[in-house]
Amino acid sequence: MRHRAPAALSRLRPRPPPAAAASARARGCRQRAHGARAIAAASNGVRVCALLVNPPLDAPSPLPPPCFQGASADALASTKTAMESFLADEGNLAAVDAALATRALSPDQAAALSTLRRAFAVNALPPAAAPIRSELNRLEAALAQERGSMRLGWSDPASGDFVPASSVQLRTLMRTSPDEGVRRAAYEGLRSVGPFVAERLCGIVKRRNALARACGATNFYDYKVRGAEGMSQTDLFSLLDPLEADTRPLLAAARASLAVAKGPAANDPWNRAFALAGDVERAQDPYYRFDAAVGAWARSFAALGISYAGGTVTLDLCDRPGKYSNGFCHWPALAWVKESGERALASANFTSLASPNDVGSGRTALTTLMHEGGHAAHFANVAARTPLASQERAPTSVAYAETQSMFLDSLCGDAAWIARYARDGSGAPVPWPLVEAAIRAGAAGELFAVRAMLSVPYFEKALYDLPESEVTPERVLALTDEVETLIEGGASPRPLLSVPHVLADESAAYYHGYVLAEMAVHATRAAFSKAFGSVVDNPAVGPALRDGYWAPGNAAPFPDLVREVTGAPLSHGAWVAALREPVEDRVARERVAYEEAVVKGPAIAPGDEPAIDARVRFVHGDLVIADSAAGGFAAAEAAFRAWLAAEFPRPADKAE
Repeated sequence: MRHRAPAALSRLRPRPPPAAAASARARGCRQRAHGARAIAAASNGVRVCALLVNPPLDAPSPLPPPCFQGASADALASTKTAMESFLADEGNLAAVDAALATRALSPDQAAALSTLRRAFAVNALPPAAAPIRSELNRLEAALAQERGSMRLGWSDPASGDFVPASSVQLRTLMRTSPDEGVRRAAYEGLRSVGPFVAERLCGIVKRRNALARACGATNFYDYKVRGAEGMSQTDLFSLLDPLEADTRPLLAAARASLAVAKGPAANDPWNRAFALAGDVERAQDPYYRFDAAVGAWARSFAALGISYAGGTVTLDLCDRPGKYSNGFCHWPALAWVKESGERALASANFTSLASPNDVGSGRTALTTLMHEGGHAAHFANVAARTPLASQERAPTSVAYAETQSMFLDSLCGDAAWIARYARDGSGAPVPWPLVEAAIRAGAAGELFAVRAMLSVPYFEKALYDLPESEVTPERVLALTDEVETLIEGGASPRPLLSVPHVLADESAAYYHGYVLAEMAVHATRAAFSKAFGSVVDNPAVGPALRDGYWAPGNAAPFPDLVREVTGAPLSHGAWVAALREPVEDRVARERVAYEEAVVKGPAIAPGDEPAIDARVRFVHGDLVIADSAAGGFAAAEAAFRAWLAAEFPRPADKAE
């Protein structure tokens, strides 16, 4: 029997965005944080959402062309407002409720309507809140534009010259430069972001809290957590506080050990990353060639049995002036299953900020590809009956979305993965002594990373808890120092206001999702290792991720999915157990995995065609470099590598 869409759905009222929206669709990507993947950036999301409830249900989802020139903060704000107006329209929620009251619903229709109801309910705005939301969209777009045009960089201590650099480049310098003066200058460059954004951010914080109060929440943090995670701020920190308490003594021990090994100055924020792994990073750099990163990502995913289900992936990987200061992914078109049973195919754009010849850029790019590629694979495989189940805005759990990407980028730290995919120009793997050195450095680095991750939600909680009279640039800047000292033991190598998530609406009060996701990642890895024997290059992993996490979309609560996949409730236990593992035990275990992997090699050899079922496009801003639609992935990768060689010749490749 064919079930017709309930008549009540005809009352849903998608509001068409202004004409400027079309040109803003792709532009917004360089202005958004990793956590700022709007429904469809944004006008296409309104159109796609409307397709669920307005015939024709079988209409295709077009792939908009890349458009980066002439980016407009006003256009971004207007399209975002149009999308949010659609989601917040009380008439849409009423229409869904009326449709749910219809008795003649198929199971698929009932499930789709339930997802729609959650999306409309959590995004509903009382009349008093709507103008605040519109005002915030304008304020946030202006801040994003100002931050993007900021004169960021470092002052060369030798010459006094100012050297422009992105935040990613500054962090890379702190990790790899042997000159402490350069590292300190890079840190001061990052720290300059705070004073630059503080005043405008204070105005935004006040209006965000006003919005939250108009919606009945305690403050903006509570409002965001309830919408995305389905829990209160109190419930969230009941999960974070035990992790903070259990890792606090580990942090103190790690800081003391580093001071003994490398001197007290090693704990200075500009020295810590280099003291932990700077020498190792430089020694490993030839094995993490940036031009090989894309092939390693695609072959690794194919070996895991990961498919993009026929979707399109557009990669914009190299840094350039004005580009958004964080890697991220967003979706101009969403995956879902139409009433006819046909799948709507996803398209994803994702970026990194690589400077191909900088030390460490290849490893950073590879980790970013694994992370953002994980996001893209996740949302390409949603099999729900509505596109609102395959978008990242509430009610999609932040932790749910980040679990998928962080699970996959975690492989980059496995000796078995490194032995297969980290190769020099001749194809030789990283030698074991370098892998061992990285493991030993990483043991302390992972602990510092946990605390740095925790500092963001603790800062944002404190920020939105401030009385309005205390939300001043001076107090906010002091608060960053207080939280960094409390959680990280001193000033952070990544100053809190240089974290882009804090600034943008979609990613503000978001960072706790990484913490919850890391809990789930460790639990999932343990479950898969037990079930499959290994994770790297295991073709059972992709289908397990697809069926357990990806296919439901946001139709199932994140804690329920974790319990279903791992067999246990979400907790920090597996994570802390990994942090407490004696380093000698880890070295011994990883050496066995490394030696086996060197013998086996990668499941798919370099240059072979990886079966990821995706159209892959390589772009640099408006320039389309290569497209796998014309000759396959291997040919497109080769064209991209040729472009890199011409545009960013490695020192050894330059003519004498």
